[in-house]
Amino acid sequence: MGIELVALHWIYILFIVLIIGFMIARRDTTLVCIIGIFTIALTATGSLPASVSGIFGSFIYAITELLPTIVVISLIVAMSRVLTKTGINDVMISPFARLIRTPGLAYWTIGILMMLISWFFWPSPAVALLGAVLLPVAVRVGLPALGVAIAMNLFGHGIALSGDFIIQAAPKLTADAASLPVGEVISASVPLVFTMGLVTTVTAFFLLKRDMKLGRLSTKVVETEKDHDTKVDHSLLSSGQKKFFALLIPVAFILDVAAMSILNLQGGDATALVGGTSIFILILLSLAAHSHRGLEKTTAYLIDGFQFGFKVFGPVIPIAAFFYLGDSGFIKILGEHLPAESQGIVNDLGIALAHTVPLSKEIAAITLTSIGAITGLDGSGFSGISLAGSVAHLFSEAIGSGAATLTALGQIAAIWVGGGTIVPWALIPAAAICNVDPFELARKNLLPVAIGLVVTTIVAMFLM
Repeated sequence: MGIELVALHWIYILFIVLIIGFMIARRDTTLVCIIGIFTIALTATGSLPASVSGIFGSFIYAITELLPTIVVISLIVAMSRVLTKTGINDVMISPFARLIRTPGLAYWTIGILMMLISWFFWPSPAVALLGAVLLPVAVRVGLPALGVAIAMNLFGHGIALSGDFIIQAAPKLTADAASLPVGEVISASVPLVFTMGLVTTVTAFFLLKRDMKLGRLSTKVVETEKDHDTKVDHSLLSSGQKKFFALLIPVAFILDVAAMSILNLQGGDATALVGGTSIFILILLSLAAHSHRGLEKTTAYLIDGFQFGFKVFGPVIPIAAFFYLGDSGFIKILGEHLPAESQGIVNDLGIALAHTVPLSKEIAAITLTSIGAITGLDGSGFSGISLAGSVAHLFSEAIGSGAATLTALGQIAAIWVGGGTIVPWALIPAAAICNVDPFELARKNLLPVAIGLVVTTIVAMFLM
């Protein structure tokens, strides 16, 4: 049974088109998002006061959802400030500097390491573990900070997360929804995951090289805090102390990795462990470097980190607030104002699309990719994959084959779009660690991901 689309759905689609258009035109989307929130709230509630309050409520909801990411990024930045100030960072990266000698080597090395770590511990902690250490190395050999962010995004939030071969959270959700064994979905996803990954990363690499050759990208890290003094003060620590801490810090994070494996810490728990470790490192280094002023300096570094975090996330909160209305955030922000049969605006659109297209293998593959991409727009990547599994099951029954392939295809599309390569607030961790504009990063990822989805969809047609 299909879902009847009402005014709320069409308004949501209209503002999605406007937001994407403004992004492509490199214009700010904040005002568009606020108008969109207000319009949806007014249409749903019919109350002007409730609609005005809904804007504030949506911001609070978005901040609450994003807060763990904001905090961990702020803490890692605070730690990186003291590493830079004391000169420990230079000592830490010197071994890598000897190994990574070209921009191309930096791109592929960072990407492959990111993919491997993300398979075991998911991308968010992997970004934290790799970014602070390898970003300066890559920049020194000529790979722009934006290139580092692209590599971490595509290999981590793209290849590793969309396949999720080790932890298997994503294939479990889609397999259950499609009434299939997890192993069958994983097996079907392998050729699609690696097709998508290869096409996307190679395309992104060639576009990156072209932009570097034409001088469109800076090879320096973007300075977010113009007035922040990041010069090394060699008087803070002796050479021996720098070497000791340069060894201690990687060991601490390696122990984190071991703890994640032994205690089976994943996702938010793994990220929290990295964040907590960053706090202890920050405190230890502040006390060692600044002696009797260590207490005050610890607070100063924390303030600096949080200023950075909220400055980076500031433009993201309005657009996240709008897109959260498309999912579970709607009821929490505006209350029970959706139609009784609604499963959320985004899921309704996916279901409606599934029921309006003629069925064939080719149409089924294109539709599953479209549904995955649409449901990924809420920035989660995971919220819509159960729907993708359900639709895949429905389509496979109608055409008589391809259930596992369709399920894997929907999963890949949803996670590549919403898991952290296209939607700006989902790719914030990599953008923040690399000090680059998340909207610019999303724009750079858009064409490679779009090409990858087209090629992967075509491959899926032949595999069905």
